Amino acid sequence: MSASETIRGLLELTRPVNVIAASVLTFIGAFVAGGVGAFPLEVAAAVGATGLAVGAGNAINDYFDREIDRINRPDRAIPRGAVSPRGALIFSVVLFAAAVGLALLLPALAVAIAVVNLIALVAYTEFFKGLPGLGNALVAYLVGSTFLFGAAAVGEVGPAVVLFVLAAIATVTREIVKDVEDIDGDREEGLNTLPIAIGERRALEVAAGLLVVGVIASPIPYLLGYFGVAYLLVVIPADVIMLYAAYESFEDPSAGQSLLKYGMFLAALAFIVGRAAVWVGG
Repeated sequence: MSASETIRGLLELTRPVNVIAASVLTFIGAFVAGGVGAFPLEVAAAVGATGLAVGAGNAINDYFDREIDRINRPDRAIPRGAVSPRGALIFSVVLFAAAVGLALLLPALAVAIAVVNLIALVAYTEFFKGLPGLGNALVAYLVGSTFLFGAAAVGEVGPAVVLFVLAAIATVTREIVKDVEDIDGDREEGLNTLPIAIGERRALEVAAGLLVVGVIASPIPYLLGYFGVAYLLVVIPADVIMLYAAYESFEDPSAGQSLLKYGMFLAALAFIVGRAAVWVGG
């Protein structure tokens, strides 16, 4: 492989779209907490640390998953030979170190969240991914915690706690659907994911049930007085999209989990709109 192909492979390991998405979620957490204008350096450090940590986590995930990916994702960087397993491991360590450096600039609560998340990122693939439900729950926590991390960086978790819970519920739903999508490769590798343990349809029923709980809980920020009607005007369409995605997953898991992602981002946008409306009104 040429140097350019290796560089491209290293970039692919980070999953740039996921890196950007997670960084945006951290920014949203800070924004919802009302600290973007008051603590710009802390917000920048938190966003940067999130991006680096997610990139590192994806790289280490590909390192541990390289045999599974030869079946499920043969076009990924390690299976196709663009990056060696050792190269991916070193690259991940460098990114993790940079993330830790930025996180240490933040308040104690944010540092604590960062430490827990870094450990969880490393432990996920090696210890939790193949355990029914537990791996899904850990990923859900990691996604939801990006909001908490952003809020903690500016010293006010407040509404971000609700956002964390709702994001975690939506994420665990999507992760279960993804496990249904990847069931052949996971079974080949001897993993015991939820669809393998209880069956594909029952796993999808669990995912849909969890999502319904999240949708029912979505008006909580409005009911608690965090946000006004503007929040509801955006979160309700997001709920509709996610419910349809859960329904679609029974016929096409790939389409369902992709649609769930869009619904989740629209739900995050609802918090931005809700906070912006409060800021303009106040």
